Amino acid sequence: MGRTWPIGELCRHTGLTVRTLHHWDHVGLLRPSARTSAGHRRYDERDVERLYRIVALRELGLPLETITEVLDGGGADLAELLSDQLAHVQRQLTALAGLRDRLAALLPVARTATPVDLLAVIQEVTRVDDTIRNYFTEEQLTELARRREQLGEEAVRSVQDEWPELIAKVRAEHEAGTDPTDPRVRALARRWMELLAAFHGGDAGLRDSLYRMQAENSAEISQRYGGPSPELIAYVKAADAAG
Repeated sequence: MGRTWPIGELCRHTGLTVRTLHHWDHVGLLRPSARTSAGHRRYDERDVERLYRIVALRELGLPLETITEVLDGGGADLAELLSDQLAHVQRQLTALAGLRDRLAALLPVARTATPVDLLAVIQEVTRVDDTIRNYFTEEQLTELARRREQLGEEAVRSVQDEWPELIAKVRAEHEAGTDPTDPRVRALARRWMELLAAFHGGDAGLRDSLYRMQAENSAEISQRYGGPSPELIAYVKAADAAG
């Protein structure tokens, strides 16, 4: 018989607890190949190899039942399982990114607002988040979170800061009666479209979802958040079409 390891030694090497290994034995995930005359568990080399495979899969977030099926050859497709797990993690990241943005928006208000005012702001932020989810699928929100991570917060803030300035410049030209074919307006329209493209990244689905949300909520967006009115959007589109 080859070398065997007592449960305490495995715990020291892996950082697992005795209770965890007892539980894995109980559910059939990792049963020791031998026991001493006193009933103490002893793990051989195959057990230890299985243990490290369990730890690796567990660190990927797979549930114990799925790990058992994978290791026992129960027909589970590991590639498919990992793909599903990746999608699940991406959904979690999207949710966390949304939570981070809400907290970042609320924190400056929280420092000065009364509890009643702060609750009203929290309710409004939550309502906006729910509105966004009416127009964008979970997959689209996940893609947006991934692209945001790639761009970095500094680049995202730069774009967010530029929008109010650009809207104000376009609004000034519109109110002055400048023809949309004027070179100044066409340059502003080009930048407008570039910022939109930075959001949807050329993805037709994201672009259509964004335009639909804007079209169906344009009056409220303009009134509440200083966004462009339907007339201003039409003005930009005419300038963009003029080349």
